[in-house]
Amino acid sequence: MAGRRRNTPDSPSATGPDAEPVGRLPADLGVEELYGARPAGGFDDDPDPDDAPVFVPPVRLLPEAELAAAAMAVPLLERAVRLARWTAPHRPVDEFGEPGPELEAEAAAALGLPAGEGAGGDGGGEDADSTAAAVMRAWSLAVDLDLIAVGDAGPGEGEGSVARPGEELEAVESGDPEAVLEAWLSAADVVLDTAVEADAPFPDPTELAGEDADELDEEAAAAALEEFEEAREEARELLDQALQVLYESTAFAEEGAETVPLGVLAALLVVPDGEEPTEEMLGDITTVMVALDPMLADLAEIGMVEYRPIDPDLFEEPEDGEGEAQTLSEAPVDDEEAARFGLVRLTPLGQYGVRQWLLEDGYDAPLVGEHAQGDAAALLRGVSEAVNVLPEEEIREWLAGRDPLPAARELLAAARGSDTLGPLRRMLCQLALNQLAADPGPALREVLDDPELGGFARAWLVERGATDVPEPDRAMALWTTVDTLAAQLMDPDVDPELLAELVGGLPLAPDPTAFLGELWRVEHPCTAEVLDAIGEHHGDRQVAKEARKAAYKARSRRP
Repeated sequence: MAGRRRNTPDSPSATGPDAEPVGRLPADLGVEELYGARPAGGFDDDPDPDDAPVFVPPVRLLPEAELAAAAMAVPLLERAVRLARWTAPHRPVDEFGEPGPELEAEAAAALGLPAGEGAGGDGGGEDADSTAAAVMRAWSLAVDLDLIAVGDAGPGEGEGSVARPGEELEAVESGDPEAVLEAWLSAADVVLDTAVEADAPFPDPTELAGEDADELDEEAAAAALEEFEEAREEARELLDQALQVLYESTAFAEEGAETVPLGVLAALLVVPDGEEPTEEMLGDITTVMVALDPMLADLAEIGMVEYRPIDPDLFEEPEDGEGEAQTLSEAPVDDEEAARFGLVRLTPLGQYGVRQWLLEDGYDAPLVGEHAQGDAAALLRGVSEAVNVLPEEEIREWLAGRDPLPAARELLAAARGSDTLGPLRRMLCQLALNQLAADPGPALREVLDDPELGGFARAWLVERGATDVPEPDRAMALWTTVDTLAAQLMDPDVDPELLAELVGGLPLAPDPTAFLGELWRVEHPCTAEVLDAIGEHHGDRQVAKEARKAAYKARSRRP
């Protein structure tokens, strides 16, 4: 799979901020805006943009049994299985390993296609061609998947070659989800490769002749082959990028996958972030749409997408020579008109398939709930260390079915720790407490004197109307101040205005120097970084200078 799918002026493979060129999908947003990716380890230096990893958002998949049932219901795979069953115990095939005209009608009948309309039947015309093509697609796929095995005839099987059920048929027919999904994924690979090659047709051999028509111009043939390989690679990259955009849209859709207008999908692949589409870009968008149209139609056959193709009338030149073929610059006026430009939706099977391809290519493609399978310590540690996670989804998954008060106590215990990720765990703990179905107040009151939890426990209770909560002592108040700012600084996409607001709200008066003198002595792993932030974001130049001096003193105390 291709790693990136959005254009930027600097790099065709970088993800950008929240530009809205012609429509807004999750793929338009920055990684951190989308799903809160955080750098493991706390306060690393800014990474080199060229070395930045590709983040793929976590998704939810259907259970394997449901995915396998959906795969077996895909007509193309279902036909391949039925043809394989039909070959038992053996069927003669021609020199190409195919049933040939004589058996094509029988094969069509085995698939439930119109009897007698194959090449070997009495019918003809387009219906016959369609039936013959359907038989051969299913047959080729069955052979590719080892559902049908072709070999020499054995004793009692006649002469020549025969086809028999392949070694994979029994496993697939057994309904074993793993075997079914493996077969479906292999089928999707075959269909994908076929779709890509169809978009990059092999050069006509008649154009590669030398001076003698019977000779091959080797130089021209090599150049044509190279051109074909480049075109195939470009088509594969385009389709990969489109599938990844659709995959990411499933991660953020509230209910199921989004149905995406093909023009919007193409625009996401063409228009650089932060730019409006120009007339030239509109032409490029149309070109991308036309390129994707047949490839997505092929993927619909294997159940990866649900696809409404482009209405061919949209791009036909008028026969009378008057007017022009419609282009994207003529904006559709309603949903039905927009649908004529194509609509695509990734199916649950397609979501599974794209994720498998991403994993095979070495990308981290997590599932929602991966960090919610253990105790609270595993939850908070996993989410805080992950660079690619949906914190609220993981927390919601973990809380499901748990008794609120014991869950609150477990979360508070897991939030403790003086390591650099401790502030993030405590912030996640607060997020989890906010999602509890019942009031966690009793659990919070139990930690009011805890040096690491007491500050935010008091704040949580007071914000919800508690009037009997004692003020924290000076040491706890200062430590909580550092901890709260540190948690914000761990967000790589933290809003500078928010930081400025938090820094501006610090209780520096009446003596900022004295306050900062207390702050740099706080025994917290992130004290120096918090003072750096105060020095960078405070509006008073003198206060900022004192904060930088205090940060130096804090670092001098570190081992």
